[in-house]
Amino acid sequence: MKTAFIGHRQIFGKTIAKRLEEAIKTEIENGCKFFTMGTHGEFDALTLSICRNLRNRYKDIEIEVVITDLHSIEKSRGYEPYVDVKTVMYSIEDAHYKQRIILSNRQMIDTCDTLICYVNKKQYKSGAKTAMYYAIRKGLRIINLYRDKDQPFYGMTKEEIAAYEKKLFSATANSGIKNSGQEKF
Repeated sequence: MKTAFIGHRQIFGKTIAKRLEEAIKTEIENGCKFFTMGTHGEFDALTLSICRNLRNRYKDIEIEVVITDLHSIEKSRGYEPYVDVKTVMYSIEDAHYKQRIILSNRQMIDTCDTLICYVNKKQYKSGAKTAMYYAIRKGLRIINLYRDKDQPFYGMTKEEIAAYEKKLFSATANSGIKNSGQEKF
């Protein structure tokens, strides 16, 4: 058994770490020993961190990190190689840089039985959503940890959101942080 992880670059849920850890523990207890994830966002970083921590308890699990671009790794300051996990890069160097994550996600999914994801199905454009639907078409078992309540403005009216933004921007202006002129989202 092998499990892949796909998620949005940003995560907002306060309980996502707990939900993710519980999902991974359940997979381990059900016999999964191999976990694979990317390196392009908060969900990937959280997943790697939790898998590393769980490996202290479950010694026989294997962790694989999929990188999409050697050049971006070489350029990034403070990069430390993944010395404690298996690192993989699929043959995608010739693909356009915007396609590399998509191709890597598909190759990860093609080798797995289960996908644990953090995907807002309502988001207009999303590589994570595209990958999740690809996994569904391939017949993987899907565990989506996303909850609408994770969104920072969940349950707020338009007026409450506007008041919150106004308060946030006035606090930013008063702190001496320069605004780029893009007050509206």
